[in-house]
Order: sequence, then structure tokens, then C-alpha cells
Amino acid sequence: MNGEVCIVTGAGRGIGLEAARSLAWLGARVVIAEIDPATGAAAEAQLRKEFGERSALFIRTDVSSSESVRSLAIEIKRSCGHVSAVLNNATAFRMGAVTDVSIEGWDLAYGVNLRGPVLMAQAFLPEMVARDHGRFICVSSSGAAPYMGAYEVFKTAQVELARVLDAEMEGRNVHVLTIGPGLVHTPGSDEGIAALAPLYNKSVDEFFAMSRDVMLTAEEAGAGFAAAVAAAERFRGQEISSFAALSAYGITVGNGGTSEQTVHEVQWTRVQALVDKALSDLEGQYKSWMGMVVFKRQWILRDFKKGAGMPVEMWLDALRQLKVAIETKDASRIISQRPPFEMLIAQYSHMLAMLKDYEKDSEKLKEGKVTIEGWIRTLEELVPLI
Repeated sequence: MNGEVCIVTGAGRGIGLEAARSLAWLGARVVIAEIDPATGAAAEAQLRKEFGERSALFIRTDVSSSESVRSLAIEIKRSCGHVSAVLNNATAFRMGAVTDVSIEGWDLAYGVNLRGPVLMAQAFLPEMVARDHGRFICVSSSGAAPYMGAYEVFKTAQVELARVLDAEMEGRNVHVLTIGPGLVHTPGSDEGIAALAPLYNKSVDEFFAMSRDVMLTAEEAGAGFAAAVAAAERFRGQEISSFAALSAYGITVGNGGTSEQTVHEVQWTRVQALVDKALSDLEGQYKSWMGMVVFKRQWILRDFKKGAGMPVEMWLDALRQLKVAIETKDASRIISQRPPFEMLIAQYSHMLAMLKDYEKDSEKLKEGKVTIEGWIRTLEELVPLI
């Protein structure tokens, strides 16, 4: 990333700040596009102290304002030159039932979580296209969840925005993708969870404890964001996690710890073979889907995400992480990183039913039926073992 100008929105604190630090460490000149003047200035000072005076520039920015984003573009052009990457990290949390969040709250969430990335795309993508060089990164969340509608709806829309932009950038050296950080302790998420936890009849600590095994630190998540920027060509068009981005560079993060389960109690060889088979099955099918016409592909990917609980790219990431844990015989990581195979089995069963309803060619129906039933058998054998 040496010499590349990278914009990180909402980089005054939390994951955005850590992403900015990681990008600066990689040699980029980071523009901190932050609405809060205090945290923005502090972030600029921190990066300059760590990485030098030219490593960071704070420009106060309200990403929901077209005028503010336009001013950002003008100032960057004057001070830094061409922009090579945009990381849409800025986020607005508004928690509560759909009917309880005020329309002003919905407007704010829309302005930051969806309108902002659209404005950033309009401001910076045309020049990236003209130069045939650039990276545009959207940031997603975990998906539909009760009392998080004003947040999740627009985060989900960012995924679709990235997919549309990726299709529009086809054949160009401009790479668009989406990354999700997972659950991370940050000032912003802590504020959101403080409002959300009581709606689930839990304390803040209890809420975070539910996901403790898969939580990342802000530094780990931010490093993942920076890795996604650096490896954008590899991940273009996909929705990935910080785990996947870091894995591209051979970096493994997450909770380790100990487990009562010993190495001898795990049938390593068989488990490894089954996970390898499950990963190979999904990789092959994903490659087939990506070769389809865009409208059919998008419909299939949305259907998969709905049934399997997360996008196919995150499933591939989860299986790769599990594969690493098995290869290193790390029983505690196998347990903590086990994805919800039951949901994948249910999705494969749904695909089998769809095949029977829509495939009219008897030979293709027979071949597809044998293939999908094989996928299901692999997972059904794997589930009791881990």
C-alpha cells in the first residue's frame, strides 16, 4: 500500500481507527473522514506519532451530507492527489423495535449506513474508473436480528450495493467487496449493546458472553479491514469477514484457550477428511454460481444466505478456519469456531427440493440429486463428530 491514498470513514475510534493504523503501517497515506472533530484530530495525531507526519490527514466529514462528501473530495484532491481506496466504516447505531425507533432515527441510520456509501461511490469511483485503479470496501453486519432493524436493514443493503458495483466494475481494475467485522468491543458497539441487551432480557456482559468465543478485538478487526483493502482483487464481489482477510496473509486470530476435550478424543483423520470434502463441495458450487448470469447468480446467493444463515463467502471462510484448527489439532478452536452445519444441511435440503421442482431434464435431475445428497451425507456424518 506504499504511497496509496486511502479514505477510512468513521476512523476516529474503534475499528475504523485500528484499520487506519494498519493501513498506515502498510505504507498508505490515510484520510480520516470523521464527523467528530475531537476523535478525528486525536486519531490524526496518533497516526502521525506512530508512522510519520505524512501518514494521516483528518478531514471533518459527515458522510450523510452530499456537500460534506463533495468538500472531502475537493480537499483530498488538493492535499493528497488521487484516491486509491475507500473503506466505508462509518456507522450509526439505532436500536429498538421497528415500530419504536423514531423516523428521525431511521433517517439517521439510512444517512450514515447507506446514503453515505452511495455518496462516497459517486464522489470517488468515477476517478478510480478513469485511472483503472481502485478499491471500494463496504461494511456489513451479521444480518437480520430483532431490535436491530434500523441498523441491519441498511448494512444488508450495503452488501447488495457492493455486489451491484462489482458487476458494474467488471473488466476493470477497480475492486469492490464487503467485509463484516463480527462482534467487537468498541465504544460504538458498547453504546449500541447497552441499548440492545435489555430488549433481550440480558445485561451487557451477558450479551457479549453469548459470542465470546468468536469475538475479535478492535485491533484484530481493524487489521482485517486493512487486509481486505490490500487483498481487494482476491476478494472482489464477495462478502467476507476479518478472519478471511487476515487468513489471506497467513494470520490467525481469535480465542484459543483450553478444552476438556483431548486430542485423542477427536477423530482427527476422519474429521479432517469430512471438512475437506465439505469445503471442496461448496467451493465447486460457488465457482459454478459465479459463472452464471448476474441476475440468476444474485438470486441464488440471496437464497443461500437466507437459508444457510450467512453468505456463501462466510461459509467458505468458516470452513477454511475450521480446516486450519483441525490441521493444528486445536480442539478448543474446533469447538469455538464450529459453524452451524445444521443450517447448511437445511439449505442443501432446500436446494434439493428446488431441483426436483424446477429441473425438467431427467438426467440432469438424477445427477444433481446424487450430488446434493452427497453434500448432505458428508455434513450429517461430520455433525456428531464435532
